Amino acid sequence: MSLLFKKLGLSEQLVQTVAERGYREPTDVQVRAIPPFLAGRDVLATAQTGTGKTAAFLLPVLDRLQAGAIARAPRSAGRIARPSVLVLAPTRELAVQIAEQAHVYNDNRSMRCAVVYGGAPKGGQLQQLSRGPDILIATPGRLVDFIGEGVIALGNVACLILDEADRMLDMGFIHEVRRIAALVRAKRQTALFSATMPREIEALARELLVDAVRVAAARAEQAVGTIAQEVLHVAQADKTALLASIIDERGVFKAIVFTRTKHKAARLAKQLARQGIAADSIHGDRTQNQRTRALAGFHSGKLQILVATDVASRGIDVDDVSHVINYDLPNEAEVYVHRIGRTGRAGADGVAISFCDSGELAYLRAIEQLQKTRIGVTRDHAFHVEPATAVVANRPVAGPKRPRPRAERVPTPRESPKRPRSRGPRKTRHRSRGATGVA
Repeated sequence: MSLLFKKLGLSEQLVQTVAERGYREPTDVQVRAIPPFLAGRDVLATAQTGTGKTAAFLLPVLDRLQAGAIARAPRSAGRIARPSVLVLAPTRELAVQIAEQAHVYNDNRSMRCAVVYGGAPKGGQLQQLSRGPDILIATPGRLVDFIGEGVIALGNVACLILDEADRMLDMGFIHEVRRIAALVRAKRQTALFSATMPREIEALARELLVDAVRVAAARAEQAVGTIAQEVLHVAQADKTALLASIIDERGVFKAIVFTRTKHKAARLAKQLARQGIAADSIHGDRTQNQRTRALAGFHSGKLQILVATDVASRGIDVDDVSHVINYDLPNEAEVYVHRIGRTGRAGADGVAISFCDSGELAYLRAIEQLQKTRIGVTRDHAFHVEPATAVVANRPVAGPKRPRPRAERVPTPRESPKRPRSRGPRKTRHRSRGATGVA
């Protein structure tokens, strides 16, 4: 049994469950967030991906439910689910991942859990809701739909948790979040977790939280301490060839490759597959079944490479990711830290490789400024270009420019040759005006 988890105040049953899952030492965010959560305080936490924040709210929630500090949900009356705990997540992948973790920690299945999200048929989700879940994990859009259909009522919610709040803001869910919070009872416990804390999230926290305990997990430069980072300067046109060569030469066996757009993610995965590399993509245009299948293949090891966009990647929780490759550098430095946190998890070593063309140099400098360190440049590859010339790599070198001879203009058929200016008197036409003086 882990004495360190027991010191946080968790029940012996939960501590035993955590120990059986191989967790020996709580992370920084767990140490800081679990005790005030168990005490019933509101919590405002800043924590990056891979820092154990899901357990930081699930463990105390389960503990309080088991102890009766949070009243359990009544069985559904008239097929209306009335959960006691509501967890909001921005994406279906993250919602599913939270639900999976809840089942892991809820080892004896004493608490009923349900997860609802958009992009999937409602039938199976309605079956979960009909069992009267104690804990409901939901994306805002699908939850609002079910509320409108009279399937879910939030009047019994005693604990409201917002996970990845900054991503919900980016995805335009802030109005749904406020609408949902207004339906939850006023006397409740609220926790807000966010990788970054922009002004809009600070304002939302002031609206929803009361006398909150502020938790700041390890800073960005500390959170990536076990990850070896490198940058490769390359022309945009050579990035795909460079990626294939790195996968082959370095023996990359399980990597997440990040692109900036969903169209590029889909195209890149197909290009890699044509070269015999087991790859698939996860992005906003894929159906839920396609995304689930890609994630399952990546989890099981059938897929060597998962190409992802930032929004779709929320909820990818795989412990043995060997590499994170930034095919495109993100335009927000905090997103970079979030990306590379997918490798080097639970104290393991990881590798983060970033491709940078001349148009991304400003993004690279912002990332280095955030981490307060320079990222080492790897020049030993076939596609290296110096940053100043990256944009023109692989193009013929142009010779000195010569002035073009000015072509003589040929009059069009409608034009007549210019006539010499007449030096005689100019005739002037006068326009007659009416009595009102209006032409």
